Amino acid sequence: MNSRYILYIHLVINDIILLTMFTLLQVLSYIVFTLNVSFCIFILIVAVYATINNPLTLAVMAVECYVAICFPFRHTQICTVKKTYAVIGVIWMLSSFYVLPDLFIALATESVEFFHSRLFCLTDNVFKHPGRKERRQIFNLVLMVGVWLTLIYTYFRILVTAQAAATDAKKARNTVLLHCFQLLLCMLTYVHYSIIEGLLFLFPNGILAIRFTVSIFIHVLPRLISPVVYGLRDKTFRKYLKNDLFCTTSSDIQPQKKS
Repeated sequence: MNSRYILYIHLVINDIILLTMFTLLQVLSYIVFTLNVSFCIFILIVAVYATINNPLTLAVMAVECYVAICFPFRHTQICTVKKTYAVIGVIWMLSSFYVLPDLFIALATESVEFFHSRLFCLTDNVFKHPGRKERRQIFNLVLMVGVWLTLIYTYFRILVTAQAAATDAKKARNTVLLHCFQLLLCMLTYVHYSIIEGLLFLFPNGILAIRFTVSIFIHVLPRLISPVVYGLRDKTFRKYLKNDLFCTTSSDIQPQKKS
């Protein structure tokens, strides 16, 4: 019933989806090399949804943290469970503006035989519309500018509040800084293909090893940070985790606000 934990779980669910699709794609690419186009499109769309959802969720979590510190008496009225689910719905809708146009254009321009053919599952191999690259760059630019402005604004507003030496405000400031760090890691996704192209220029015979290694560092490792940043740092999560690991119970576990 806590909006902060709902947003955190939403972030973790997107990480799980992305890691699952990434692992499935890597394994199948090594085993059969080429995939059915329709199945490839399904994997790519789900993975891109999860990728775009992450920075948007980080921005919303920063806003929730800002409301909790700067408007503590109105926090329970503003950050309700119903509004949190509505915001999550808006996040998925915004991600659809990035994902669905590629699908609709492919359905309108490609033949039926194309969707039954097989190819190496890459976004550029499936969605070949000439204007896609420019549209993707514009969307990524608008998305990153919006998220960064949100994080910077919330950080400095919390920073002003923290001048009063409030412990919760200082913790919230550190949490927003961690949001910024994770957003930097998320932005590595946008230079994914550039890094691969540069390494392929240096090592033209190592295409599979390069794709796998770069994907591990860009897609997998950043997702391992979420449980540490938003889970282990939280006192309530730590208490429940300790009880589960050691099969004990504690009567003093009460929901606590995480900053």
